[in-house]
Amino acid sequence: MSALHRAVPLVVPGHTRPVTHLSFSPLFDDTTHPYLLISGCKDGNPMLREWTGDWAGTFIGHKGAVWSAKLSRDGLRAASGSADFTARFWDTENGEMLHSFSHNHIVRSVAISPELQFLLTGGQEKKVRIFDLGKPNAEPVVLHEGDELSHNGMIKSVVWFDENTGVSAGEDKIIKWWDVRSCKVTRMEKFDEPITSMELSVQTQRLVVTSGKTVAFIPAQPAVTDTLIHRLHLLYTPSSASVHPILKDRFVTGSTRDEWVRVHNITGEEYEVLKGHHGPVHCIEYSPDGELFASGSEDGTIRLWQTTPGKTYGLWKGSLDGGKTE
Repeated sequence: MSALHRAVPLVVPGHTRPVTHLSFSPLFDDTTHPYLLISGCKDGNPMLREWTGDWAGTFIGHKGAVWSAKLSRDGLRAASGSADFTARFWDTENGEMLHSFSHNHIVRSVAISPELQFLLTGGQEKKVRIFDLGKPNAEPVVLHEGDELSHNGMIKSVVWFDENTGVSAGEDKIIKWWDVRSCKVTRMEKFDEPITSMELSVQTQRLVVTSGKTVAFIPAQPAVTDTLIHRLHLLYTPSSASVHPILKDRFVTGSTRDEWVRVHNITGEEYEVLKGHHGPVHCIEYSPDGELFASGSEDGTIRLWQTTPGKTYGLWKGSLDGGKTE
C-alpha cells in the first residue's frame, strides 16, 4: 500500500483547547448525510460535525474538560463524560441536554447501549456504572462495587458490545467483559502495561486497544480464545488506534510523544507518516465507510485525512490539491 498523492488534511477548527476524544456514528441509510462526528475537548464543549467536517452544533453545559463523547447508533443522541463529575445525555437535533448524571469524581468514558436503553460510564472512581435512560432519576447499577474483580486503577474506556454486554478497560492493565443482567465479569484480558485507549470497531467486531507499545485487535464477543487476539508491538507508544472498517488491512495511530499520524498495515509495518498537527495526537478514528480518518491533537484542532489522497470526496470535492477548501 502506498499513497498516490501527498496527504493534505482538512483542518477542522472550533475547539480552543486540546482535543481528547473523537467518535463517528455508524453509517446511516441516507447517503446525502451518511454519518456524524463528535469530539470531546478540554474546553468543555463537545462539538458535533457533519460527515464533511462542517460544524453542526456545540453542546453547552459542562463546567470542566470533556474526556469522552459518543453518539447513539441512530445519531439522534449523544453522551459526554467530563471533569465536572458528570456524564450528560444530549439531543443532537437541537443540542438540548436531556439528562445529567452525577458522579463522585471525573468521568473519563461514556457509552450508549445499542438500543438506547442504558448509559455506561467509568473514570477516576474505578467503578463502572449503568444508568437507565428510561428512568434517569433512578440510582445507577454499580457493576463492580464490592466485587473482588473490580478495577484497581482509573477506567480509561467503556464500550457496549451488545445490549447485554459492556466492556471496561483500566489503568490496572485489565479489560473486563460484563454481563449487565447479572453484573458479573464473564471474561478478562490482561496486558503488561496500563491501557491507554480502547474503542469498538463495530463493523469488524473488534476491540482496538493500545497499551504501552502494543496495539491489540480483540474479538469483542465475550466467549473467545486468546489465540484469536492479534497483538502487535510497535517501536513507539501509541495514544490511540483505529482499524480500517472495510478493508481491515491497515490501522492508524496517534502518539502523545510526537505530532505525527502513522499508517500501518495489519502486520504492524509502518508505511506512512503523516505530518500536519502542531502538538501530540491524542485520538484517532476511521469513518465508518473507511474513506477518511480523523485525528485530534493537543494543538486544539481536528484533522481529516483521506484514506486515498487525491480522491474527490466530501469537502475535497472540487479541490485541486486535495486539501484546501473555501
